Amino acid sequence: MEVVGGAGAAEGVTRVLVVDDSPVDRRVAQLLLSGGSCAGSFHVIAVDSAKKAMEFLGLKGGQGQAVDMVLTDYSMPEMTGYDLLKAIKALTPLKPIPVVVMSSENEPQRISRCLNAGAEDFIVKPLQSKDVQRLRSCSTARPNKGSAPREAVAKRTTPMPPPPPPPSDQHHAAAASASVRRGHFAGVAMVLHSSSVELSQYLPLLVKLVLLVCAVLCLGQILHRWSSGGGRSLSL
Repeated sequence: MEVVGGAGAAEGVTRVLVVDDSPVDRRVAQLLLSGGSCAGSFHVIAVDSAKKAMEFLGLKGGQGQAVDMVLTDYSMPEMTGYDLLKAIKALTPLKPIPVVVMSSENEPQRISRCLNAGAEDFIVKPLQSKDVQRLRSCSTARPNKGSAPREAVAKRTTPMPPPPPPPSDQHHAAAASASVRRGHFAGVAMVLHSSSVELSQYLPLLVKLVLLVCAVLCLGQILHRWSSGGGRSLSL
């Protein structure tokens, strides 16, 4: 079995078993976790298949090597990272090894599937420097003096409060009914307001029209009486 980086690690150094059939992705993980600001923090062991990872961990029988975390690709031939995750969790129930799954595809169903199977985290490839802290928080390595990853472990093990229950259908119906009523009242108010504005604009014109009609009627009565009186005087 070909294993890259199989030498022992010093105390306080996180031993990471990288499992990926892509040599490029394995190399990226090694460079990211072994160099730069991470130098001395991680000891990376890399294998190119899930079956070799099982052999390295001693899950197929024989003496296995201890690691603090397994960082595995999801899609691999013969045995997938998801199958490796389930095997690790099933075969190490007393002291399960933290497993972080990687994938180049950001599929919600795949992520949910791995997290439900016991994965500590799910990272979308390519692995980046911002993901290092996520890996640190998933590790079981004992810290050196002066470091404080216990806070991260406490945060990870603290149970999250349950999400609030979804609103019931009655609540939705009541809210929708109230919204409809508010919209109806607002529409009526707008109509009344616009009507009052229009009436105030045309009120002087209506008054003038009424006065004109009254004047015409009065004039008609006067002319009628005058014509009636003139007719009687001519007949005499």
